[in-house]
Amino acid sequence: MSRIWFITGSSRGIGYEAARAALAAGDRVAATGRDLSALQQRFAGTGTDRLLPLALDVADSAAVQAAVDATLAHFGRIDVLLNNAGYGQLGLFEEIGAEATQRQFATNVFGLFDVTRAVLPAMRRQRSGRILNITSVGGIIGVAGGGIYCAGKFAVEGFSEALAAEVEPFGIRVTIVGPGYFRTDFLDASSIRHGEHAIADYAEASRQLRNFFDGRNRQQAGDPAKLGRVLVELAHHPAAPLRFSAGSDAVEVVRGKIARLAWETDAFEALSRSTDFA
Repeated sequence: MSRIWFITGSSRGIGYEAARAALAAGDRVAATGRDLSALQQRFAGTGTDRLLPLALDVADSAAVQAAVDATLAHFGRIDVLLNNAGYGQLGLFEEIGAEATQRQFATNVFGLFDVTRAVLPAMRRQRSGRILNITSVGGIIGVAGGGIYCAGKFAVEGFSEALAAEVEPFGIRVTIVGPGYFRTDFLDASSIRHGEHAIADYAEASRQLRNFFDGRNRQQAGDPAKLGRVLVELAHHPAAPLRFSAGSDAVEVVRGKIARLAWETDAFEALSRSTDFA
């Protein structure tokens, strides 16, 4: 059965590949992004009966509602929401200012909340829907140089788990998609942000982190086109998981986190239990 998608961050990377895969599968797509002309160029030749390109900055709540309303007016429903829009604010915590932190959360967290809030009423009326929230391995483990980015992704993970329980009675399923390193523009200068307040004590650590990320750029193992096709498969899967790890590196990170949690829980179980009333 053909499905209607609403995808944020569709002009490049994972969002673009997911839109392409959905169209190839016979679905229809509202493809949103900050630059409408870029969307139109990327999807040139796709008819308006199958694709609706929309300008959208997810940090603008009024624009979010307008884009969702336009999609419902054009296609009549939304079956799949792919929350993909976001960028990486990297750098050591003390070197990132409050304004940069707020901008990161405005897009990666509050923007995702606003899009989900705008789409859910239609899905509840339909008594059906799929929500795919793109997080990251940074939503499973916190790493040096990724504190602000990881904090946002952790927030989306917790939100998604809670939301899944709230909307399941209405036939709506939520899947958290946690990619590892994929060969997108994520680490390009056009997308990534670094801390803007240099601190002498962190100079060497900051230099090493930048070199690490620069060295990974365009060398990542993950294929975004393959992930796009997997997202379509998940959207159509009758029993899609709550959490899906994308990429071999992501699988290893999750297994490592599970092992560490199990060890710490076992090692300190008696001390944990000692806090109960007698």
